[in-house]
Amino acid sequence: MFNKKRLSTAILIAFSGLAITACGGGGSLNKDSNKDSTSVVTQPPQTNEVTWVAGEFKASSTFKNQCDVPRTGNDPYNNNQPYPDTAGSTLTEKMWLRSWSDETYLWYDEITDKNPESFDTVAAYFAQLKTEQTTDSGAKKDNFHYSEPTEDFFKEAQSGVVSGYGINWSFIANTPPRVLRVAYLEDNSPAQNAGIQRGDTILTVDDVSIDTNTQAGIETLNSVLFSPAAGEAHNFKVRSNDGTEKSITITAGNIAKTPVQNVNTFVTQNNTRVGYMQFNSHISVAQEGLIDAVNKFKADQVDELVIDFRYNGGGLLALSSQLAYMVAGPANTDDFYYYQTIQNDKLPEEVPLPFINQEVDYSTFEGKQILLPDLNLSKVYVLSTSGTCSASEAFINGLKGIDVEVVLIGDTTCGKPYGFTPTHNCATTYYTIQFSGANYKGFGEYSDGLTPTPTPQFSADVKGCPIADDFDHQLGDTSEALLSTAIYHITNDSCPEVPQNVKQQPASYAPNNETGFSLEVPQSLYNTNMDLTWPSKGDIND
Repeated sequence: MFNKKRLSTAILIAFSGLAITACGGGGSLNKDSNKDSTSVVTQPPQTNEVTWVAGEFKASSTFKNQCDVPRTGNDPYNNNQPYPDTAGSTLTEKMWLRSWSDETYLWYDEITDKNPESFDTVAAYFAQLKTEQTTDSGAKKDNFHYSEPTEDFFKEAQSGVVSGYGINWSFIANTPPRVLRVAYLEDNSPAQNAGIQRGDTILTVDDVSIDTNTQAGIETLNSVLFSPAAGEAHNFKVRSNDGTEKSITITAGNIAKTPVQNVNTFVTQNNTRVGYMQFNSHISVAQEGLIDAVNKFKADQVDELVIDFRYNGGGLLALSSQLAYMVAGPANTDDFYYYQTIQNDKLPEEVPLPFINQEVDYSTFEGKQILLPDLNLSKVYVLSTSGTCSASEAFINGLKGIDVEVVLIGDTTCGKPYGFTPTHNCATTYYTIQFSGANYKGFGEYSDGLTPTPTPQFSADVKGCPIADDFDHQLGDTSEALLSTAIYHITNDSCPEVPQNVKQQPASYAPNNETGFSLEVPQSLYNTNMDLTWPSKGDIND
């Protein structure tokens, strides 16, 4: 077992930079009137004026916490300590973002240094502080650049609480004729209690058609579906899988996320004991649920394990490492590391992140000296979609790096071999890609995703079966397409020739409801808060 100091250091590697100490601004030098004026060298006047000079960067600490609208009072998420904000301007906030990006962004030399004052808002300036280069497939290299209110970050990071209905959406089509279906529900959420089910298709929202093409209609859909405030009640007309249409009014609330769901063990026809769990997000509150699930599987003496990552957009890299350890156990992980961080050339090389074998106090990022349970498996099945991102992909790649067999069932993953440390400034939490990562074998380039295939040929190929998501069955149902394909593979060591019970529909996923409708082109569907977060929340929180 790693000792407490070593484990704490390893975890902090993944969470480094959670706070940056602010430095005070410079003051003016005043002439001492008590001295002989003939013996005093007059200092040139100093100024605190902030100016932009292309290609010249002051330390980000020079501008840290200098806010256009400083917060007052005490921070409930930081032991009620006073907020660090001081009086500043939108320009000082932009200049902090500029220097911070130049110091930490993985591709800092691919950012075009534009005058911050030419942007109307801080958000608009931040949006372009990233690379515009593309991957080999032509996709944008950086799809994971975003921000959120700091209060929202802490609500979800510390307690898994978000505002909404408890619905996680899936776009089948984002432009008219639009198809928006329910991917899954949070346990005991307003939507679940109102009778919404996985697979339900949205027809209207507050009498606005899902196919509206007016600006006002688009704004209504985006507001009601993706950013409702707690206490707001809205009407949804939906079509269920059996064709029944129903009208349901749902009141949004503060939703406690349930990252581990549908934990079950079943026995196949050839008496193989298979464990299954749906794992939706690598957030700290998931640790207890994962431990409980592994203890159940251990008691049930499972022979095979299926982890449903299809809607898991990422989160805590350390939690991903813990899960990998619990699956593989010490026999497979001893003497290996889980993840090697790769930063820009301005930052030093980090010590690799180990397979973490003990419980973690995520309020301090220290080990509890309580050994995790393990299943000692040399193979694991993973269910995936294009919404499988970040820490979920690191789990797949990390186990492949130590020759634990991963069988991937579903669609190509989202392609996020990158991470970031959520960084707070002036009531906003920013996520910018700060590192990539590699497994024990040195592989980490899967920016176009990890692809399931019966006959892997390339490094980013993973043995498995490509198959589309199946919204006509509930998750955990052994007739559901991805899970039934995994069971078939467990029994036959091959993919079925004709996938059963599936409609081949492409889908895009918004694990944290950070997407919306567009009148022209769909917005990126990869934004997450944890996560898209590794060491966190987007992304990723990573």
